[in-house]
Amino acid sequence: MQNNQLYWRKNIQYLAILIAIWFFVSFGCGILFVEQLNQFKLGGFPLGFWFAQQGSIYTFVILIFIYVFLMNRLDKAFDLDEKQ
Repeated sequence: MQNNQLYWRKNIQYLAILIAIWFFVSFGCGILFVEQLNQFKLGGFPLGFWFAQQGSIYTFVILIFIYVFLMNRLDKAFDLDEKQ
């Protein structure tokens, strides 16, 4: 029982961190800090606009891959991975 609680606590910790990063990139960079970021250009577009339109999507996809990597590592640590 203790092992299950540790596993899920770590899983929720990973989720909270990754969602916080996504929130910062999508809401923070795309809305809150857009004026400061628009001083810079990326591909000819203001950086704040880029984060609002593309950056949050790219970040979300990258975070999915990071989550898969972290969960595979966590599964191995708790001996829950699929044996081949």
